[in-house]
Amino acid sequence: MNKVVVGLSGGVDSSVAAATLHHQGYEVIGLTLWLMKGKGQCCSEGMVDAAKICEQLNLPHHIVDTRELFQTNIVDYLVSGYEAGVTPLPCSQCNRAVKFGPMLQYARENLGTDKIATGHYARIQYDEGRDRYQLLKAVDPRKDQSYFLYDLPQNLLAGTIFPLGEITKDETRRIAAQYNLSTADKPESQDLCLVEAHGSMQSFLDQYINTKEGDIVDATGKVLGQHTGIHHYTIGQRKGLGVSAPDPLYVMKLDPVMNRVVVGRREEATQPYCTVNRMNWVSIPEPQAPIQAEVRVRYRSRPVPTQVIPLDHGRIKLIFDEPQFGITPGQAAVLYDGDTVLGGGIIENYSSKQNS
Repeated sequence: MNKVVVGLSGGVDSSVAAATLHHQGYEVIGLTLWLMKGKGQCCSEGMVDAAKICEQLNLPHHIVDTRELFQTNIVDYLVSGYEAGVTPLPCSQCNRAVKFGPMLQYARENLGTDKIATGHYARIQYDEGRDRYQLLKAVDPRKDQSYFLYDLPQNLLAGTIFPLGEITKDETRRIAAQYNLSTADKPESQDLCLVEAHGSMQSFLDQYINTKEGDIVDATGKVLGQHTGIHHYTIGQRKGLGVSAPDPLYVMKLDPVMNRVVVGRREEATQPYCTVNRMNWVSIPEPQAPIQAEVRVRYRSRPVPTQVIPLDHGRIKLIFDEPQFGITPGQAAVLYDGDTVLGGGIIENYSSKQNS
């Protein structure tokens, strides 16, 4: 019998992943990561609901304390990023460093298996020609989470199963009802776990970063108003600036050195290119010459045709066919060829772009 460890968050997706593999004949072991210190919906309620699912399916359930790992890799990572004037993307970092890696290690060292599964909406296939595992978009475009999984290396893809990659969210709900799972009608989480736990990202950050007011300026340095702390703002933001101008203004840049928020018209917040570091090439080897790809510069953005130019030290330059609005340092740029995730990395800050 095949043995698999299923990461259970207490939501309907991971519950259906576990139930599906269980009914397919796998020996399923439930595993829940205790991520956050203090109270938080994703941990306190989630662990209870995960335990209920394991009890209902008669599965063993393990809880692993990863709070220190989460603090170091996610909380400290976010705080240092916002202090530096960038907007980090915690989910891809969490998937690689906190969830998939530690789960697979625990499964191998303690549970006698080298296979894990989660409720993510994505697909994995093996490319014999390249001798490489490929990461693909999910069948359901509304739920596809491949953008957040771009940083998974080959060894983690080789040990991972995504049971929901070939079905839609509606089918997931139907399966949950069919198996009469206790999470079948559980509302879907809409926010980052940190936002759910603290009420808002601003509330979370205010616990770690001292608010320091400063100037809101235009590109020439003219003072237009005052901000409440640069960590309260993000690139492309329009609402809540508290400044008046003939044209709508958007955040163009966060300047931690001068403690300024730089704003401008929409066309001023639009960029023809950017540079990306910390590249993880997923489905293809690292290219040695320019290639064409479709690129998403944020989760819900439309993929745009882009020329990808390799640079040094695992960096690339992206030249967009159409200039992109709100390019945000710290967020991920993920490269696709149709449904296939070629790779992805972290958008660099503006000084890095200007020096490329």
